[in-house]
Amino acid sequence: MADQGSGIVELITPLDQQVVRSLRAGQRVAISGRIYTARDASHRRLLDALDRGGRLPFDLEGALIYYVGPTPARPGRPIGAAGPTTSSRMDPFTPRLIALGLRATMGKGYRSMDVRQALMQFGAVHLAAVGGAGAYLSQFICQAEQIAYEDLGPEAIFCLIVRGFPAFVAYDSHGGSIYVKDTE
Repeated sequence: MADQGSGIVELITPLDQQVVRSLRAGQRVAISGRIYTARDASHRRLLDALDRGGRLPFDLEGALIYYVGPTPARPGRPIGAAGPTTSSRMDPFTPRLIALGLRATMGKGYRSMDVRQALMQFGAVHLAAVGGAGAYLSQFICQAEQIAYEDLGPEAIFCLIVRGFPAFVAYDSHGGSIYVKDTE
């Protein structure tokens, strides 16, 4: 983790718990490395696999899951528009994944108290990507590979290689939040 001199904290995945615990709500970050996409249907399958004692399609330890359903790639690009979806739809699944080593989630909007407590207990953060900026955000994605649940189309799990992907720390591991609603 390094401050780029502009107040932007550079995060490189997989994320270390100590680095994550040093982040504070409101900080701007630039993410580089491997991140994973997952939405509602793929989250259900991840938890079903865990319930059956099965393996997950990627290692949760230090991972970042981006709540996005990317559009198909245009010629010469690894991915289409890749804007965030509403994070709260994943709230029923998130605490369990955080307890198993997931260090960050990224999407848009509020998180439940259960998720926020898991962030604090296990040393994780929730990042906010700018909604409505999917085409812009796709410019920070260097590679995209579908790795699981192909039958779900855009809700399949993708492994993305990102460089300098912009986001904000929305909820930190100390109970901090960028949302006025959560801090009143």
